[in-house]
Amino acid sequence: MFIGNVEITTPLALAPMAGVTDLAFRTICRRLGAGYTVSEMVSAKALCYQDKKTLPLLELGEGEHPAAVQLFGCEEEDMEKAAAKAAEYSGADIIDINMGCPVPKVCNNGEGSGLARDPEKAAKIAAAVVRGAGGRPVTAKIRLGWDKGHLNYLELAKRLEGAGVSAVAVHGRTKVQMYSGKADWSAIREVKETLSIPVIANGDVFSSQDAVAILKHTGADMVMIGRGAFGNPWLFQQCAAALRGEPIPPRPSLAQRCDTVVEQIRLAAEQKGERIACLEARKHYAWYLKGIPYAGYYKEQICKVETLEQVDEITKGIKRDLKDPEE
Repeated sequence: MFIGNVEITTPLALAPMAGVTDLAFRTICRRLGAGYTVSEMVSAKALCYQDKKTLPLLELGEGEHPAAVQLFGCEEEDMEKAAAKAAEYSGADIIDINMGCPVPKVCNNGEGSGLARDPEKAAKIAAAVVRGAGGRPVTAKIRLGWDKGHLNYLELAKRLEGAGVSAVAVHGRTKVQMYSGKADWSAIREVKETLSIPVIANGDVFSSQDAVAILKHTGADMVMIGRGAFGNPWLFQQCAAALRGEPIPPRPSLAQRCDTVVEQIRLAAEQKGERIACLEARKHYAWYLKGIPYAGYYKEQICKVETLEQVDEITKGIKRDLKDPEE
């Protein structure tokens, strides 16, 4: 498929998730089958003011293409300038607009899901980003609306297409739902049937069977995987096999999975320093241990790690003491 003039050969995308999809995690997911990745969301206003903490979020990995950087904001001028800066600094193939973040401090400020309340303004924001993107395709990630009483996803999607957006990713929940309940795949199908641009389906993909089912149900061009990849980047590998009609490869052994998360933590340390990488490793490593019996002790230890040396010591203990019942 193509998003604008950018070809994407694998219909599997990693969803942008703040505090999760950093360069290290994206690197692992790309290796395991994600054909398209998106950065963590970047504040347009912070980027315009050249905030030093913001620029590293725009960094793409070597060979991380096709890929997008995601911006959020609610001011046309800021979004246009930020799109130009993001394109220049990152070398991203695509600029994505966050119109789906449900976190109160974002959407209550009129950003993220807050833009769903004003489709006309959302379209103007999209047009501004298109102007600033320098010819790069622009996409947007949306939800179904603010709440079940205000489901305006079709209006919003049509307005975005009219503003020049090259593809829309749809999370099948409202802002109020956050991540609760069940994603409405039928609503995503409505968007696909309404638009002429590519539609990316997002919501409740936790297995290879889910990936096949969501594409079949919605008719979408791609599937975007979010929480299903927490601690399980092999989901991309499994989904790719399922979509090709091939046998589903099992996850590697627990020891190999531990080696992967340690590699991820070390990659993060190279980018943002050992201290921050270890703080963020506390949640990532715990996700990799989900479902492993008697892992409680080690999860407690992981929640205290401050150095890479401690990460290595905990990993040795896990390999020695724990076993995945599926092995």
